Amino acid sequence: MINKKYLHLGTERSSIRELFEYGKMKAEIIGSENVFDFSLGNPSTPPPAKVMRAFDEILSENDPMAIHGYTSAQGSIKARTAIANSINKRFGINASADEIYISCGAAAALCSVIGALSENSDSEFVAIAPYFPEYKVFVEGQGATLKVVDADTEDFQIDLEKLSLLLNEKTSAVIINSPNNPSGRVYSEKTIKNLSKLLKERSKEIGHPIYIISDEPYRELVYDDVFVPYIPNYYDDTIICYSYSKSLSLPGERIGYVYVPSSVSQSKSVYAAVAGAARSMGYVCAPSLLQEVIARCCDTEPNLDDYKTNRELLYNALTEYGYDCVKPDGAFYLFVKAPCGDAKRFSEIAKEKNILVVSGDSFGVKEYVRISYCVNTDMIKRALPYFKELINC
Repeated sequence: MINKKYLHLGTERSSIRELFEYGKMKAEIIGSENVFDFSLGNPSTPPPAKVMRAFDEILSENDPMAIHGYTSAQGSIKARTAIANSINKRFGINASADEIYISCGAAAALCSVIGALSENSDSEFVAIAPYFPEYKVFVEGQGATLKVVDADTEDFQIDLEKLSLLLNEKTSAVIINSPNNPSGRVYSEKTIKNLSKLLKERSKEIGHPIYIISDEPYRELVYDDVFVPYIPNYYDDTIICYSYSKSLSLPGERIGYVYVPSSVSQSKSVYAAVAGAARSMGYVCAPSLLQEVIARCCDTEPNLDDYKTNRELLYNALTEYGYDCVKPDGAFYLFVKAPCGDAKRFSEIAKEKNILVVSGDSFGVKEYVRISYCVNTDMIKRALPYFKELINC
């Protein structure tokens, strides 16, 4: 009488969460100062001051019943209008409030869009390795199939020849994530233009649009003035899934949105299907207090100083020790080739020194490990001697 698929998902956590829980358990035994936990992408920089002021002002100036009551299922018109205006101002596009669906973070946004585009059990979605492992859970949860393009381990862009081989009449969408978790790389404008050209050609050949689902929780976390292309400006059939978790350091608050531009084929129907999928999963009426905060703060930019410091410290030290590292353009992850060639083995050996790094198996690249550097800088400094020892594993 119990759903075996969901039983499996409920009893076997993702490898990232499993490592995080292991770290908490280990910290209780030997002290948190002796555990070097680089597992979870949990922002270590506090929310911007404007965000904290917004919480205080909203709670003190408004009727509690108005703030804590339900909004419309798709979100308040106030918050959706603010988000649309922000998109227009920043990206020179013509978004409207009616094209925004406010979600409980990027996960709810992605699940709703994948559900909307899963026409039947034959539907296929394509992810580009390295990719966030929950994509597989989200896609298979809708009864569809996830296909994966092997990683381009030279430049960590998109191998378009390999992608082309996976596209067929069953393909509903290609999921992209830039800046990327776990590599930290940004897909270049050249990559996005070539991707758009390929998808336009293949959509025409197979007789229906292949959508791009652009997963964008790290859009604002970019270093060295790297340009992040806004995908709807290059490809009409693009649907944006956004989260404020990383940009505003609010991961536990679960607030984001889906944007279905008017340029999308059958955009009104797609938007309605997103709303319907969200309804079927109970993803309606995102937290009303957070909607009020976002209405005031959706243009607020993150403070990247600590992440920049950590990136330089970790990247420079590890490359000096002899590690092969992908230098991140954005996000707050360092993707490092395991010295022994086996990421899972390296991760286990690192655990013996209480260094917690995530094996790249989860991301579709078994030779690499992910190190999350959104941590206290002092922890990185204290961990470096152990990383130096591990180069000889």
